[in-house]
Amino acid sequence: MQTSRTHRGKRPGREGRPFHHGRRGQPSRAPFRARGQGGQRGRKRFLSERIDVSRYINKAVITEAVEHFVPEHRFADFAIDARLKAAIAKKGYTEPTPIQDRTISHILRREDVVGIANTGTGKTAAFLVPLIDKILKHKDERVLVMVPTRELAQQIEGELRGFAAGLSVHGVVCVGGVGIGAQMAGLRRRPHFVIGTPGRLKDLLERKALSLADFRTAVLDEADRMLDMGFVHDMRKILSLLPSPRHTLFFAATFSREIEKLVGEFLRTPVRVSVKTQETAASIEQDVVRIPPGKQKLDVLYDLLIQPAFNKVLVFGRTKWGVEKLAKALVAKGIRAESIHGNKTQGRRQRALDLFKRDHVQVLVATDVAARGLDIVGVSHVINFDLPASHEDYIHRVGRTGRAGKRGTALTFID
Repeated sequence: MQTSRTHRGKRPGREGRPFHHGRRGQPSRAPFRARGQGGQRGRKRFLSERIDVSRYINKAVITEAVEHFVPEHRFADFAIDARLKAAIAKKGYTEPTPIQDRTISHILRREDVVGIANTGTGKTAAFLVPLIDKILKHKDERVLVMVPTRELAQQIEGELRGFAAGLSVHGVVCVGGVGIGAQMAGLRRRPHFVIGTPGRLKDLLERKALSLADFRTAVLDEADRMLDMGFVHDMRKILSLLPSPRHTLFFAATFSREIEKLVGEFLRTPVRVSVKTQETAASIEQDVVRIPPGKQKLDVLYDLLIQPAFNKVLVFGRTKWGVEKLAKALVAKGIRAESIHGNKTQGRRQRALDLFKRDHVQVLVATDVAARGLDIVGVSHVINFDLPASHEDYIHRVGRTGRAGKRGTALTFID
């Protein structure tokens, strides 16, 4: 773990390189095989058969000695409002995670921060806690939070409500897939937090329903994912509309040259905090499943899902079309399954997620929209039914299991 005060010097490279590949493959006519990109904006073309299978295999090993993180602070030590401390204690939090321990004090001092940490490490609370405190001390403060997906925006707003219960600190979610009218009405109430995706925020700005003139704090969460999704121009435009000087926070799981460029443009001598340890948690056992000649992937998947250990399974496919078809095929075989992808309305996506979180369905079939940011408790297995586009995407997919110190399994289908 390291913290540095300079934003100059050697630029770190991309931490997850794409898999080695040859010429681009042609769309397959085989059942349940992805065809094309499914309309996902700004995504790289998917890679062909020449991959390094060993990168999908990592046996989880239980050792006697485990490195134990000792935080420098407890939540009670931070110079935050006593009511906020009480809300944190009510949620059962006493000791911060590494990213929280290393960043909260800097944010409280209104320093710009670049936080690099693995998924599932508590980045949301790392910025919400100090920013709620800022609003409690200065009621005219307003915060813009930009995120890549609707689900992450709603998750952050839910965390905000938990931390700010009874404190008269409010937020509004501004995302696509739902009617814009209710969001415009929410903005007229001047919420302290506006949490949204770049596309919908841009739409609201163009409609004059949102003005950023009095937002002096901006958070970009999962900034690397927003770049991957092709939002760089929207991000740059929105940030340029914020007043200066401002308080800016970037959080990401990986750091690329594109992120470095945005940091140089919009942050002032930021504190860099990196608590990345390894690409995947040691508690995640990773392996491949080779599809036997003449056997369908769907049948292999079904044979796995009927085993008792596969009680809460996240299955990743490439395309919206393929994900929807696969989910329906599983239901036809008697598997309790739901799907989540960009063609679904926000209400239907949220319903599918809620059913999965509450264990009312066994399987959630998803495109990479679900690979980052979502905190789903107790996922026993992640299955890559279709290969990910890059090693970064693979890391974020498998990061949905083996969370909070629990064991998890990630399986990748190889034809």
